[in-house]
Amino acid sequence: MAIEAIERAGFQAGSLIRDHPPRWHHRNKQRVFEIASSSGFPFEGQVTYARWPAQPPPESVEARRQFTVYRGIFEYPVPEPSTVCWHLNFADPCLFVAYGSPLLAQDELQVAEHPVLGSLRDALASEGREPCTVDGRGRPTPVTVTGVQRRCAIDTTPDPAAGRPGGLYGNAFARARVEQVASATKALSPPTVSNILAMSAPGGGLGKYRPDEVEYILSAAYTGFSAARQESKLLVPASRRTIVHSGFWGCGAFGGNRILMTILQSLAADLAEVDIAFWIFDRQGVEVAAEGRREYERLRDDTPSVPRLLDRLVQHGFRWGVSDGN
Repeated sequence: MAIEAIERAGFQAGSLIRDHPPRWHHRNKQRVFEIASSSGFPFEGQVTYARWPAQPPPESVEARRQFTVYRGIFEYPVPEPSTVCWHLNFADPCLFVAYGSPLLAQDELQVAEHPVLGSLRDALASEGREPCTVDGRGRPTPVTVTGVQRRCAIDTTPDPAAGRPGGLYGNAFARARVEQVASATKALSPPTVSNILAMSAPGGGLGKYRPDEVEYILSAAYTGFSAARQESKLLVPASRRTIVHSGFWGCGAFGGNRILMTILQSLAADLAEVDIAFWIFDRQGVEVAAEGRREYERLRDDTPSVPRLLDRLVQHGFRWGVSDGN
């Protein structure tokens, strides 16, 4: 069944940048934008924004989609003609709210590399829209943005030889010198084009996950993945495969449980019939993701009933972690 968007709007990238230039509040973000604008290629293309209402998941899980773990930071590969790729934005309830700040967590890193996303947020706000990924009643409202130029690539990994022994991720970005940030930033010539799926995970929980928290996570992921698959058909009518590039969504600043979030994203992907490319920074994280995937497959093989599967996850007693401070 098709999902009807809460709202949809189309913009020209050049007009967005001209009329709503991104507002950077830190010298390092400004320097990244200067590099992103230096390639000689114009900001151009149709950018389409849509916000989606929460959808109840199906009662049973039947499809078995691909779930592939990759070691490293997000990559933005050019897919085959029949495949449409999406990249998750680990969003705040307020869409791209900290894009201009000194921070460089996953959300802010993605906007820095795709600066028109900052312009989009400001354009929506100027029109009286409320750019958010959660509605006033606390229900998830994922956002899709298609046709966004990726103008630069920022290497956030530790590089002692380049004077970045701790890397540039998170709060380290704000502490870095401008020249360190510049040496880690490469303009893309020509820019590539990305499709962004922004979803907000719950945060700040304590103790064991409550049933409503588990249900929220599945609803957010299922709605977002389903919207991405539906939008893929608009982008490429002959598309046969939708891939969502994700990772430990909600497990950084929001303190989510890595195993539980892997399980619920796996379930949502099977229900929405999309494939997952799961990106992990370190070897320990790869092992945790593999454990979560094995547990999901065991539960799925035991019962196709989604309500029963969720009950078992709650009974397992998964516990909240702590924020990583980024």
